[in-house]
Amino acid sequence: MLNALMGGRSLTATELACCANVSRATASGHLSKLIAARLLTVRRNGRFSYYRITSPLVATMLESIKVVAAIEVPPRRQPRSAKDDALRYARSCYDHLAGQLGVAVTDALVAMGHIVLTDEGGEVTSSGEHFLSAFGADLRPRTRRIFCQPCLDWSERRYHIKGLVGARILDRLLELGWLKSVSGSRALRLTPSGRVGLSEIFQIEINDEGAATVRLSAPRRLTA
Repeated sequence: MLNALMGGRSLTATELACCANVSRATASGHLSKLIAARLLTVRRNGRFSYYRITSPLVATMLESIKVVAAIEVPPRRQPRSAKDDALRYARSCYDHLAGQLGVAVTDALVAMGHIVLTDEGGEVTSSGEHFLSAFGADLRPRTRRIFCQPCLDWSERRYHIKGLVGARILDRLLELGWLKSVSGSRALRLTPSGRVGLSEIFQIEINDEGAATVRLSAPRRLTA
């Protein structure tokens, strides 16, 4: 159920029970414990109660568990499904972009000098502020939440961007229609316009098999 909520959506107890393949009564019992542990919050709207992850900090903890599991736990001996491949390619990690495309966007921004990342933190450069503003990713106002920080991707085992910067980039990619949500999953589908846009703006080339690579040539300039 926690994994289903990692897409940043709010879901009902019935929907979460279906995700976990348990009865609604069983799901409700677990949800009560998760709320008591402050991992989830609940909002009531009429007859329905909607559950969501409490904060980005909780989402980060859950993603870290996935990283440890992917590295330390022996893999199950079963073939990967199309659903698994879709999640590995592009997915929402709570409110920011993860998977192969998330890492590619991060690599592109770093290669173009727009973002500096270390193991401890991240920084948007002056050129990055102009680039992201022209792209339509409004980084204002700067709230108390994390601004820009690396997030270790459990499937790629490399960094993508989280925090306000990562959230605004994903918001803009969805707004432009470059990525589309996949029903019943936190996987994201790359659209034809997204393929073109990522190539023109972020210098990311995507081959016929879907693999994303970053060109290191000078990026196209955006005008505000």
